Amino acid sequence: MSSEYSYDEQGQFFPFFVVTIVGIVTLPLTYSILKPNSDPGATAPRVKSSFRPEHADLIDGQRKAQKRRERKLKRIITVIAGWAIMVFMVYLIKVTARSVNKIWNPYDILAISDSSSERQIKKRYRDLSLKHHPDKRKPDPSKNETMETINEYFAELTKAYKALTDEDIRNNYIQYGHPDGKQSFSIGIALPKFIVTDGNGKYVILVYAVLLGVVLPYLVGTWWYGTQRMSREKILIESANNLFREYDEDITQGGIITALSIGTEFQHTLKGEKAESNLGKLESRVLAESKTSSLAGGLSAKDRQDLQDLEGVRRKTLALLWTYLGRVELDDTSLNKSKVEVAPIAHALNNAFTAISLAYGTTAPILASFFTSQNLIQAVPPGASPLLQLPYFTQDIAQAIEGVGSRAHLTLQQYMSLPAAYRKKITVGKGLLTEEQYQTAVNVALQLPRFQVEKAFFKVTGEKYITPSSLVSLVIKGRIIPPGSENVPEVKPADLDDVDAAEDDLDALRGKAEDKIQQPPLAHAPFFPRDYSPRWHVFLTDSKQGKIAVPPFTFTTFDKPIYDKSGKPTFNMQTLKAQFQAPPQDGQYTFVLHLVCDSYVGFDTKMEVTLTVSDASAAVEIEAEDDISEPDEDSIAGQMSMLKNGGVPPPRKKKVQNQDDSSDEESDTDGEVVDDDTSETDTDTDEE
Repeated sequence: MSSEYSYDEQGQFFPFFVVTIVGIVTLPLTYSILKPNSDPGATAPRVKSSFRPEHADLIDGQRKAQKRRERKLKRIITVIAGWAIMVFMVYLIKVTARSVNKIWNPYDILAISDSSSERQIKKRYRDLSLKHHPDKRKPDPSKNETMETINEYFAELTKAYKALTDEDIRNNYIQYGHPDGKQSFSIGIALPKFIVTDGNGKYVILVYAVLLGVVLPYLVGTWWYGTQRMSREKILIESANNLFREYDEDITQGGIITALSIGTEFQHTLKGEKAESNLGKLESRVLAESKTSSLAGGLSAKDRQDLQDLEGVRRKTLALLWTYLGRVELDDTSLNKSKVEVAPIAHALNNAFTAISLAYGTTAPILASFFTSQNLIQAVPPGASPLLQLPYFTQDIAQAIEGVGSRAHLTLQQYMSLPAAYRKKITVGKGLLTEEQYQTAVNVALQLPRFQVEKAFFKVTGEKYITPSSLVSLVIKGRIIPPGSENVPEVKPADLDDVDAAEDDLDALRGKAEDKIQQPPLAHAPFFPRDYSPRWHVFLTDSKQGKIAVPPFTFTTFDKPIYDKSGKPTFNMQTLKAQFQAPPQDGQYTFVLHLVCDSYVGFDTKMEVTLTVSDASAAVEIEAEDDISEPDEDSIAGQMSMLKNGGVPPPRKKKVQNQDDSSDEESDTDGEVVDDDTSETDTDTDEE
C-alpha cells in the first residue's frame, strides 16, 4: 500500500481552508470590537455646562486622541480585511464546480441491479463484451473516443465481471472495496498545485519561514512582554517599582505629587527636545509669588525644595504637574500641551500608589492618595479652596468670597447653603464673576453628585445577632443631594431599613429585571483631558492604630435613579453594601467609616460606627428566650392562665410580620432591641 499527495487543481477546497484560517482570527476580533463597552463612563450622562476653560482646544485634542486609541483602528482594519477575504472565498466556493470522486461499483459498471443472479451477470457481460470489445469497435471522434479509452472501458467491464463471479477477486472487492485488493490512499492538500511546482517551492518555504519564524514569534513576544511590562493599574512595572521606593508612612499630598514624577511614562512623553527645553521659563512661572498663596502653583516650602532637588526629565515633569494643578498660564503652546499631557499619566500612577499604600495598610497615605486623585481630576492644588471646582472660579475669586486671610475654606455645600441673595452679592461684581458666569457656576453645582450618608449599620443576613467570625455586611444608606438642593424630602424610616429577601422570592434574590444600574454623570472636570466616571470608596479604619481595618470597596453605580428625565435629583435612598468577616472575639469594636469620592474635593464623609459582636452561646440563649411565646387564650393552657389571673387574659405579644419588621434579619450593634424599629441597627453614627 502506498500513499500519494493530491493538490487542489480546481480550487475546490482551498477557499474552505482560507475561510477557516481567516475566520479563526476575524471572528474573535469582531466580537472584541462589537461587544458592549465595559467602561462605566461610556454610556454615563454628563453635567450640562457651557463653560470652556482656557486652552480647551488642547484638552479636547487629548480627549479625542485617547478615544482614537480606544477605537483600536488597527483592529478594525484587520477585521474589515478579514471579512472581505472571507466573503471572496465564499464567492469562490459558490462558483467553483465540484468534482465528486465516484466509488468503484461493479454493478454500476455492468449497469445491472444489485439483486441480479449469476446467470444474469454472465449474460449482461457477454452482451457488453460483444458490443465494446476492442477488436469489434472503432473509436468515434465525435465522442472523443480513442483506442486507449476503449481498452480501458473493456478492462473495467472485465474487472467488474470477475469481481462478481471469481471467488478470490470477489473477496478482495468485499473486503477492500476494489477487485485488486488494497489500494494506495491519497492525502489531499488544500493548495493549488502550481504553488509547489514550476520552481515555486522555495518561495513557499520562505513564506512559511517568515510566518512561523518571524511573524508568529514577534506577535507572541510583543503580547507577552507587553503584558509583563504593565501592572494591573496599566502603568509600567518599572514605574510601579519606583513608586514603591518612594512610599513613606508620613507622605503628604505634595509628597505624592513629587513621587508621581518618577514615572517612566513621562520619559516617553517628554523625550528629545521636550526633556529639558524651557525649564527655566516653566519654573519661573510655577514658583512666582501670587496674591492668594505663597507660590503660583500652590506649592508649599517643602514642595519647592523637592522640585529644586530634582534634575532632568523628572524636574520638568514635576514642574508641569504643579502648573497643571495651579492652572498656571505658560504662554507657550508646546508647554501648555505638555502640561495637559502629564495629568492623565499622573492619575494612573496615583492609582498604582494607592494600591501600594493599601498593601501597607496605613490610613494616612491611603487617604492622601485618594485626595491626590481629587486634585488631579479637578486641577486643584492640595489645600486649595474647593470652590475652584466651579466654572470661572479662580484662586483670587475664591479668596475674595471666603475672606482674605481666612484659614478655613468653604466647601461647595457650605457655599451653596448660603442665602441666595448674599451668595450672589459676594460672588458677582467687579473683579469677580459676571451675572452669566455666576449662573453657570450655580447650575453646575446643582448637578454634582454628592452622596450624603443618612445611616450606616452592620448586619448578618438572616441572623439577629453578629457572632464572631461571621460574614458581616456594612450597610450604608444615603442619598445623592447636590450642593444647594432645595425642597429635599424628609427621610422615611422605612427607607433606612434593609429587609432581607424571602427565601422563595427569586426575583428579589436575583435582582429584578427592571432594576437597571444607575450611572452617575461623568465627573465635571473641564481641565482633565479624559472622560472620567466618579468612584466612591468605602472602608473602615482603626483610629487608635492608624491602620485599615476593612479594605476599600469601590462603587461606580447605584441601584435607583439619581436624576429624573428633566435632570432634577430624585433624592432616592441608595444602598451601598460591603461584606467582611467579623472579628474572632466578641465585644464592641469602634471603627471610623470613610466614604471618599475620588473625583470631587470636599464630598467625603467620615463618621464613627460601632460593631457589636455577641458571643455565639449567648446569642443562642437570647434567641431561644425570644422564641418562647405566651399561651394562646383560645387554647386550654390559655384558659387556665386566664382563670389564674382572675379572668384577665395575659397580654399577647404582637406577631412580627416579615414585611413590616425585619428583626429576625438585622443585628443591633449596641445589643439592644429597639421596640419601635427593630429592623434597624444602632451604629453610634456620631458624625465627626
